[in-house]
Amino acid sequence: MTTVNIAQIVKRNGAVVDFDVNRIRKALISAHQSARVPTDTGQFDNIYDAILREIATSFANEIPRVEQIQDIVEKHLVRADLYEIAKHYILYREKHREIRERAVSERLKQVTSGGLTVRKRDGRSEQFSSDKIRRTLHRISDGTIHQPMIDAILTELPKNIFEGISTTELERALILSITNLIELDTAYDRYAARLVLQVLYRETLATPFTTETLHQCYRVTFQKNILLGVKEHLYTPELANFDLPRIAQALQPERDYLFNSLGIQTLYERYIVSLRDRHIECPQGFWMRVAMGLALQEEQREERAIEFYEVLSTLRFLSSTPTLFHSGLLHPQLSSCYLSTINDDLAHIFKVFADNAQLSKWSGGIGNDWSSVRATGSHINSTNVESQGIIPFLKIANDTTVAINRSGKRRGATCAYLESWHLDIEEFLDLHRNTGDDRRRTHDMNTANWIPDIFMKRVLANEPWSLFSPNETPDLHECYGKQFEERYLYYERQAQEGRLQQYRKIEAVQLWRKMLTRLFETGHPWITFKDPCNIRSPQDHDGIIHNSNLCTEITLNNSADETAVCNLGSLNLAQHIDNGELHCSLLEKTIRSAIRMLDNVIDINFYPTPEARNSNLRHRPIALGLMGFQDALFMQRIPFESEEAREFADRSMEFISYHAILSSSRLAKERGPYQSYRRSKWDRGIFPIDTIAMLEQERGMPVLVDRTIRMDWKEVREHVKKYGIRNSNTMAIAPTATISNISGCFPSIEPIYKNMYAKVNMSGEFTVINSYLERDLKELGLWNREMVEQIKYYDGDIEMIKGVPPEIRKLYRTSFNIDPKWLLELTALRSKWIDQSQSHNVFVQGSSGKLLHEIYTHAWRLGLKTTYYLRALGASQIEKATLDAKRYGYTQQRVYDAPVCNVGDPDCEACQ
Repeated sequence: MTTVNIAQIVKRNGAVVDFDVNRIRKALISAHQSARVPTDTGQFDNIYDAILREIATSFANEIPRVEQIQDIVEKHLVRADLYEIAKHYILYREKHREIRERAVSERLKQVTSGGLTVRKRDGRSEQFSSDKIRRTLHRISDGTIHQPMIDAILTELPKNIFEGISTTELERALILSITNLIELDTAYDRYAARLVLQVLYRETLATPFTTETLHQCYRVTFQKNILLGVKEHLYTPELANFDLPRIAQALQPERDYLFNSLGIQTLYERYIVSLRDRHIECPQGFWMRVAMGLALQEEQREERAIEFYEVLSTLRFLSSTPTLFHSGLLHPQLSSCYLSTINDDLAHIFKVFADNAQLSKWSGGIGNDWSSVRATGSHINSTNVESQGIIPFLKIANDTTVAINRSGKRRGATCAYLESWHLDIEEFLDLHRNTGDDRRRTHDMNTANWIPDIFMKRVLANEPWSLFSPNETPDLHECYGKQFEERYLYYERQAQEGRLQQYRKIEAVQLWRKMLTRLFETGHPWITFKDPCNIRSPQDHDGIIHNSNLCTEITLNNSADETAVCNLGSLNLAQHIDNGELHCSLLEKTIRSAIRMLDNVIDINFYPTPEARNSNLRHRPIALGLMGFQDALFMQRIPFESEEAREFADRSMEFISYHAILSSSRLAKERGPYQSYRRSKWDRGIFPIDTIAMLEQERGMPVLVDRTIRMDWKEVREHVKKYGIRNSNTMAIAPTATISNISGCFPSIEPIYKNMYAKVNMSGEFTVINSYLERDLKELGLWNREMVEQIKYYDGDIEMIKGVPPEIRKLYRTSFNIDPKWLLELTALRSKWIDQSQSHNVFVQGSSGKLLHEIYTHAWRLGLKTTYYLRALGASQIEKATLDAKRYGYTQQRVYDAPVCNVGDPDCEACQ
């Protein structure tokens, strides 16, 4: 029987509750009994298991809604030709819908008549009062809320309350009711956020407060709770040694109003420190605690803490989640990513499993390189038996990932990498399939291909490809570029002469198609490129990059002695646009503080393994990234698919690169360069922009990237030449999913996914609306319930809504409507300035194998180091049952089919 590792589900009112999988079986049994038709017990069990498999696969990385689960059940009953049972299941759903509607109607009568009772915190009961709700809404909105909005909230509220509801539950129900109305007006979002703040203030602040006394109470509470956290062994004792009155005076409580409801709820549920189920931080206290934790070793730590706080609390830059979780705590594991390589040795394999567990425990995301481990069928001298290859070990790595809950707040997360010449590569490609032996599947762990340039050349030339076992070709793992190509050709000759025991030939195109097919079917393995990562690496003098990380943006050397570590944070471009222009002086100031914070992480950090400590202190890599790129384009009225967007991507990244490198070099002047600096590319005067020519030379092919330089780099080059640089690597662009939620901006470098959608996470379900679009449509007099319904019908895509002016449709074009090659070209322009890589998601419509081939070969020709998820949107048209298709037209359904191959092989597996 399939196991469903889904702990929670979203109810119809948006509340997140525990998921009881047995309710599915009960509903099926009820429908079966009502239908009164004979059904084979084995068939019934097979249907139930198929339902569970689809749920487990479809919602591995998100929390499902009740309706989604019920739709899956209904689909499988119809697919099994059990139409009578399906009919009764549909009737079962309809019956319960009617019951819910009657219950809401009754509660509405109770609310309006005063017949509903509320249980107070002291245990007393009182009648529900609509007037109290009105007064609360007026207070939190500073009197800006309009009566129609209050009426709408009071109409929604009965859906979420019940007789005898507690005051605390009523507060949550009110927040939920307001959140459900956000799709009509984003002003509701602001009011929901204010209510969450009220709940947090009541829980956190030491004494009752009024609007006039909030600031004073806020500052007094901050000082008390810092001392309390130290006393209770939550915070490091060093926080108590700060000048707390001075630090408290720097707090700006009004910045709490910068959060939207998703941002403040995310902080409340996952980031703010609690003691015995009670939060002890307000948002500004949280930012200051993080800032103090990052300033612990500064000589002028109060000044630096306040400087860091200013950057964090204004949302101009956010550190990565592990830093926000643990800064200032007793075990400050602040780093995001760990990259390890596994030797072909049983003891070392199991040591890495143990290391993975420790790193996951402290919120680290993990990338493991498995390319050195011998392939299936290889001889093991010590036991005189054949090896089972890497797959059984990957299954253990997968289960280790599942077992660890990172910091009690995040699921463990690991990505396994394998080079494309490894004999186990085809089984590796199948690790995420839902068919086959489940003991040889890793559904909970990410996977990625680590592809050398010679493989891509053979794909394009339609030539054969050779697979080896690394115990016979060990140096392939330790070289790249021309040297790799020479050794690879040498081992092909060795194999042809019969000198290798393990060897197999396959057509390169056949393997490439299988890579793309599996990527489309399962989302894995991702496509990453070994040679650009190494050739362009600043650390080419001190080892090799064997793999990337969990999100494919980190490219650092590693070995058995050194687990690469990276320390991440992201600039928020949305907070650096002023009057439609990039605010360069503010951005420069933010970058300087951000680089200092990231460098401080390295010395303050708690290292779960000695190999991680060795690596981080020797090389001191950091990864300054960005988010809110889409916001910045919207604020400048620039469509994503335009020459202006291309120019802005290039120009803004050059500016960030210039000042990131200069800031790190200034730190080197103050603190000294990193230990392994000598003979690095930096030491040799080679900057990221210079390495594109090196990649071209190694490949013997042009790299299709514009080399325009807009700034005068003489100052930076001279500064690095004189003082060195503090960090071996300075930049990488991470996905920023959670911290962009906190910041209220679009994630990373992504175009907008939809203009309206429901986002579900551990904190609940939130309606996310493109507020820029809402503003524009309001100005045009086009924002109303009818428009909202059309946007919902078209899944947040406004391309087919004829009433929206063409220039607005172009500006707010969503990710699947933008040419994926165009997005790759923007990433390539940024890549010329970056010393690591970028988490680049590929968005594609349809199921053309030829298109996938063109996209990923284009990424390689552009010299990209890595790509991340493939997001596929099927092209089949469907009618939505909940809206009138004759009125709104027809829309698209997301389906994940195998790609149709048009590359030239009629026997292609993807077309079968």
